[in-house]
Amino acid sequence: MSFVVTGGIAIFDHYEQKEKYNEQRLNRKEESVRASMNYFRDQMGDFIRPEVMNMVFSDKICELSDVHNLFIAVFDLQGNYLVSSSSFTMDSLAIPYQVSYDVMKGLTEKKRFVLPHTAHREDYTLAYWYFMDTHGKPIAITNVVYDNSDTDPKNIKLFLIELGQSYILLFLVALTVAYLLSRYITRSLQSIGIRMKGIELGGKMTPIRWDGDDEIGALVTQYNDMLLELERSANLMAKNERESAWREMAQQVAHEIKNPLTPMKLRVQYLQKAWEENAPNFDDRLKTFAQSMTEQIDTLSRIASEFSNFAKLPKPELKLLNLEEQCSIVIDLFKQQEHINITYRSYGEGTPILMADKDQVIRMLNNLLNNSIQAIPDDRIGNIEVALRNGQKHLIVRVMDNGCGISQEQRAKIFTPNFTTKSTGTGLGLAMIRNIMQQNGGEVRFTSKPNKSTSFFLFFPVQNS
Repeated sequence: MSFVVTGGIAIFDHYEQKEKYNEQRLNRKEESVRASMNYFRDQMGDFIRPEVMNMVFSDKICELSDVHNLFIAVFDLQGNYLVSSSSFTMDSLAIPYQVSYDVMKGLTEKKRFVLPHTAHREDYTLAYWYFMDTHGKPIAITNVVYDNSDTDPKNIKLFLIELGQSYILLFLVALTVAYLLSRYITRSLQSIGIRMKGIELGGKMTPIRWDGDDEIGALVTQYNDMLLELERSANLMAKNERESAWREMAQQVAHEIKNPLTPMKLRVQYLQKAWEENAPNFDDRLKTFAQSMTEQIDTLSRIASEFSNFAKLPKPELKLLNLEEQCSIVIDLFKQQEHINITYRSYGEGTPILMADKDQVIRMLNNLLNNSIQAIPDDRIGNIEVALRNGQKHLIVRVMDNGCGISQEQRAKIFTPNFTTKSTGTGLGLAMIRNIMQQNGGEVRFTSKPNKSTSFFLFFPVQNS
C-alpha cells in the first residue's frame, strides 16, 4: 500500500512538474528567439519591412532553428505564410499555412497566443507573437513549435523501478525483523500452550509459573486467577451434577413404582367385590389376579432392591418372551377401571417371540397404558386399543387412545426427561421408554391429532433364528 501511494504521488507530481517545466522552457526559448530576432532587426535598421521579410529572414530563421532546436515560421499581419525554417517539418507537423481566426483574435487581445497542441500531434505546442519594428509597430507574426515529448525532467519509469527495488529491500528487512520478533513471542506462547494442554477439567489444576515481568506475565497471572475460579466452579458443578443425577434417578424409580399401584388397587377392590358377591367364577378370577399381581410385585420389588443395593436401575436380563402374552397380562391389570374400555388385537402369523428383558417390557406397557388413561378427559368415555403386529422385520405394538392428544408445541419435547403435560407427572416415562427401545435396537414413534387421538408405536427388532 505504501508503494502504491508513493508511486501514485510520484506519477502525479511528475506530470504536474513536467507541465510546469515545459511551460517555463517554452518561455525561455521563446524569449531567446525573440531576443535574437530583435537583435537582428536592430542590426538591419529600417531595411526590414513586411514585403521583404521572406528574403531577409530566411537564413536567420534557419540559424535560430538550429541553435534552439525549434521550428520557426513567419506570417504576415494578415496571417499568410511567408517563410519557415523547414517546409518539410511544417508539412509533417500539419502546421497550417494560414493563421486561424482564433489565433489572430488572441494576438489582437494579448499580443501573444499559445496552442497547447497541433491538429494531429498532442506532444507539440505552438506559440504565436507579433514581431515589432524599432518603433514598436507589428510587422509580422512569429510562430515557434515546441516539442514536449523529449523534455521529461526525470524518467518516471526508471524512478518507479528504483522505488520498487527499495521497497523490496525494505520489505525483506521488515519480514526478517517480524519473523524474529514473532518467533520470540510465539516461543513463549507455545511454552504456555503446552502447559495448558496438560490441564484437565476435573483433575488437578496447577497454575503456570512465569518469571518474566512483561505482557505475557500479566496474561499468565490472569490465567492463573481464572484457573482457580474454574476449579471452584468445576467442583461445584460436579457436586450439582451428582445431586441432580440422584434426584433424577429417585424420581424415575418413584415413577416406575407408582405407575402400577392405582390399577393394582382397583384390581384388589374388584376382587374383593367379587368375593363379597360370591361370584361363580371367583376361583378363576383369583388365579388370574394372583398371576397379575405376582408379575407386577416382582417388577416393583426388583426395581426397589436394585436401587437400594446399587443406586441404579436394574441391568436388562435378556430372554425369549411371548410378546402377546405380556400384552395380555398388562391389559388385564388395567381393564377393570371405570369409564375405560381397553381392547386388544393381533395381526400377522406365528408366535411373536422377542428377546428382551421381561420387566422392561412390562414397565413400558404400564407407562403407555397409564399415559393413555390419564390423557382421556373426565367428560369422555375412554377407548384404548392395544394392537400387536407380527412383521418380517419388526414386532410392532401400538397403543391408541381417544384422549386430548399432543399439541404441535409439545411434540418436540415429548421424549425430554422431566417434561410432562400432566400436573402430577414426573416426565420420565416416555424418556425411559425411548432409552429402553434404543438399548434393544428398536425405536418408539407416535402420531397425534389434537383433541382426538394419540398412538404410540413400539418397534421391536425380530430375532432371526
